[in-house]
Amino acid sequence: MASNKELSYEIPNFIRVYKDGTIERPMVSPYISPYVSPSLQDPINGISSKDIVISPHVSARLYLPAKTPPTNSQQLPIFVYVHGGGFVFGSAFTLLEHNYLNTIVSHINALVISVEYRLAPEHLLPTAYEDCWTALQWVASHATNHGRNLENPESWLVEFGDFERLYIGGDSAGGNIVHNMALQAGRESLNGDVKILGGFLGCPYFWSSLYGVEGLPYGCWMMAHPQAEGGIDSPMINPFVGGGRGFAAEYGVKKLLVVATEKDELREIDSKYFEAIKESEWNGEVEFVEIEGESHCFYVLDSTNEKAKIVMERLASFIV
Repeated sequence: MASNKELSYEIPNFIRVYKDGTIERPMVSPYISPYVSPSLQDPINGISSKDIVISPHVSARLYLPAKTPPTNSQQLPIFVYVHGGGFVFGSAFTLLEHNYLNTIVSHINALVISVEYRLAPEHLLPTAYEDCWTALQWVASHATNHGRNLENPESWLVEFGDFERLYIGGDSAGGNIVHNMALQAGRESLNGDVKILGGFLGCPYFWSSLYGVEGLPYGCWMMAHPQAEGGIDSPMINPFVGGGRGFAAEYGVKKLLVVATEKDELREIDSKYFEAIKESEWNGEVEFVEIEGESHCFYVLDSTNEKAKIVMERLASFIV
C-alpha cells in the first residue's frame, strides 16, 4: 500500500521527517549500515567487544585489544570515541562503526569506549553533547578507588584502564562533540579530577553562514538544533563566532590531532580551525594532517584503504 504521509523535511539519502512525527532513515547512504553484535575475541583480530549501559539514555560499546597487559602491570590508554552522522544518524552499534573501531584498536592498542548517544530530531541538541559528557564522566568515575565507589563498576576499565592517559576523539559530528567536550572540560572538572590528555578530531563538523545556508552541513545542523541561538552561527557549530581565537584558550586537553581531507567540503573551515588554535593562547600541542585526494571521513567508510593507514598511523603515534 502506498504511503500518503506528508513529508515535512528531508535530507536526501539520510533522513525523512513526516508531519505525523514519523522519522525514516533509509539504508541508502554508505554511512548508514546495519547493526552488528559485539564479539568476545574476534576470530580475525582477537579484539574483544561488549555493550554496556551507562545511564537510562546512554550506552556504549567497549573494545579491548587482543594483547592486554598482565594484571598490575602497565595499563592501557583509554580512548572515548564519538561517532559521526550530522547529529541525525549513525550508531556505535553499526557494522560500519564496529569495523572501524576494530581497526583503530588494532593500531593504537587502547581500551576504547564508543559512545551511543541520542540523535536528533527525536532528541534535539544539546542532548548529544550532554549524553557524551555523561559517558565521559562515567569513565572518569572509575579512576577513584578503582571504581569501588560505584554500584556496578566496569571491569575492563578497572583492570586495564590508565586514567593518566585519557583521550577523547570523534569523526565529523563526533569531532564537533569532542571540541565542545574539550571546552566543557576546561570549565568543569571530571570525576576524580581526571585530566584529558588529548583529543582527536577527524574531519570535524564545523560550519558558518560564510560557507552557505544550504546543503548537508547546514541542513543537518538546522534539523539537530533548530532553536540554536545564532542558528548556523551558534558557537557550538561555528567556533569563530565573534571573530576571535579565544575559544581554544578554554580547552581542557593538552594536545590535539586534527585530520582533514582534500575533497571534503569541511576542509576549509577545518583548516581555519587548526590555524586559529595555533595562534590562540592555548598552551597545548596541535597537529594537523591533511589527506590528499580523499573525501569526508573516507577512512571510516573503508579503514583498509591505503591512505586510511596514514590516519591510523598518526592516531597510533598520538595515543601513547
